[in-house]
Amino acid sequence: MAIQSEITVHKIAHPKGSKVDFGAEIRGADLENLSELDFAVIRRALYENSVVLLKNQQTLSPRAQFELTQRFDPVSTSYGHGKTIDAKRSVLHPDLKTIPHQPQVQVIGNGPVAEYEGLKNITLKHPHHKTFHADPLSEADDRDNTRFYRWHIDAALYGLHAPRVTTLMAVKVPKTEPLNLRYDDESNDEISVPRGSTAFASSYKTYDLLSEEDKQFARTTKVQYAPHPYIWMSPARSRSDGLGLVSEGKELPYSELPPIEKDKVKILPMTWKNPVTGQLALQVHPSAIEKLHLADGTVIDDLKEVREIVHRMQRPGIAPEFVYPIDWEEGDLAIFNNHGVLHSVTGSFLPEEVRIFRQCNLAASEGPLGPDN
Repeated sequence: MAIQSEITVHKIAHPKGSKVDFGAEIRGADLENLSELDFAVIRRALYENSVVLLKNQQTLSPRAQFELTQRFDPVSTSYGHGKTIDAKRSVLHPDLKTIPHQPQVQVIGNGPVAEYEGLKNITLKHPHHKTFHADPLSEADDRDNTRFYRWHIDAALYGLHAPRVTTLMAVKVPKTEPLNLRYDDESNDEISVPRGSTAFASSYKTYDLLSEEDKQFARTTKVQYAPHPYIWMSPARSRSDGLGLVSEGKELPYSELPPIEKDKVKILPMTWKNPVTGQLALQVHPSAIEKLHLADGTVIDDLKEVREIVHRMQRPGIAPEFVYPIDWEEGDLAIFNNHGVLHSVTGSFLPEEVRIFRQCNLAASEGPLGPDN
């Protein structure tokens, strides 16, 4: 008789009014000693549910977190963003601290930390939308309200392939009152989120919500990303819904970027195929896009037009009823399909509110599956 995995998969129960159709909790997994059968159950659960949560993982080592992440792409070895050239100008620079003994794993969070995993006397900084949005909330509104900071894929989008998965581990979680998250666009949309929640939206749902004409466009169009995108975008500012940038001509000219190697510029399908279910995801990093390549050979290179097209297509997928904001508890480990969801930081913390998370993703060994793969 074949040995069966003791792992069980349980759909997340979302609150009344939610139309979120993804997310699951995995129980019974020993992540430090994972058999091939156990991993196969976790992998299938991830690709069928997009985001999976494993509770009570406080003792999970950074090494085991790295090894779990690597199981999804065994050839991959390096952190998803590599070693960023000119890191101080990158919009990612303030957010990440590398664990010395496990450099593929990053520490993120908020507040002063005397010592953690070989890092000493560090100050973590939770990303705040006031540093990135064109029109941030007022100081008076900030403690009780928040925004989606930046909807994104974890990916360098220059030189390196987008990681297949990200693992995110909640080490220390300050618990406070929930926040009212405002979109502050013409919709008047808002949603209640736990402070510091990571919000997820399904790119499969976003594709499914498109008209048939837009689905055809999405299946046949390729997206060109800016070279060194996180440096290129650094002077620019975001829309209030966190879904892409405002077009004000603030992006850095190529002459002010690090040297550009043309073969490292990413031109990727607009839709990415799920390797297990075959579903198509409208998977675009809206802040890093620069051009669209259409099926007939036309290239749309007017940046404002490119952004308007992509925002119109992606915005329905981040409507309040489709957003899953994780209510983090210490010991939670989330694994998410980086080829099938967008995610965003939310919230703000006082300087003394200490929050510690560990993040791991690995540059993939190959590009994403396109619609015709």
